[in-house]
Amino acid sequence: MSYKWNWSIFWADNPEGSGTFFTTLLSGLWWTLATAVCAWTIALLLGTVVGVCRTTPKPWLVRLGNAYVELFRNIPLLVQMFLWFFVLPELLPVSWGDALKQMPHAPFFTAVVCLAFFTSVRIAEQLKAGIQSLPRGQTMAGKAMGLTLPATYRYVLLPQAFRIILPPLTSEFLNIIKNTSVALTVGLMELTARTRAMQEFTFQVFEAFAAATLIYLLVNLLVVQGMRRLERRLAVPGLIASRTAAGH
Repeated sequence: MSYKWNWSIFWADNPEGSGTFFTTLLSGLWWTLATAVCAWTIALLLGTVVGVCRTTPKPWLVRLGNAYVELFRNIPLLVQMFLWFFVLPELLPVSWGDALKQMPHAPFFTAVVCLAFFTSVRIAEQLKAGIQSLPRGQTMAGKAMGLTLPATYRYVLLPQAFRIILPPLTSEFLNIIKNTSVALTVGLMELTARTRAMQEFTFQVFEAFAAATLIYLLVNLLVVQGMRRLERRLAVPGLIASRTAAGH
């Protein structure tokens, strides 16, 4: 039996009574972007703190940061999602666990927290590499100017390191957008979950997933273009080129 294509299915009313299947996909896209942006913001903050800790001259901070990275880096994302959603409430006091289970939009908050911790270790590793790639004279210059160690990181090291690692940070942002699809396993109705629901209602599998593929592609292309513009705007002329030449 041949497959019957029906591209007009996007304008048909969905059984939920909330509009057409096209608006259903747009709703999924909204949840995908909301989850990705919230998780990325938290991941960037956590990754910065952990990355800085791993480059300080204090051994106990380095060990603490390394333990954090090894913990969240070596557990698959899907397993972490299940641990946050199903296991964590059972480990807390009963009243706290019940509150988490009954919290509105619990899958959304679970996905945000899980993706934030999972991505933060990758950002921490990249930031560590960015800071360590800077000449040691940068830190010495900060101390010579009378800056404290935190001030040296804030005004000297981090502004340069973030410029260096902006391309891999772009890749991590793209990854976190795509990784939101894992949240369908805990009930978040993001884009992939909405796509699956559409194909189950209509049996138009190819149309549904073709649309989702196109939406993911367009969103990621927009992110790439935006980050490229940001990279050009923040670039310090000669910084990376001069460092590369010095390395040779």
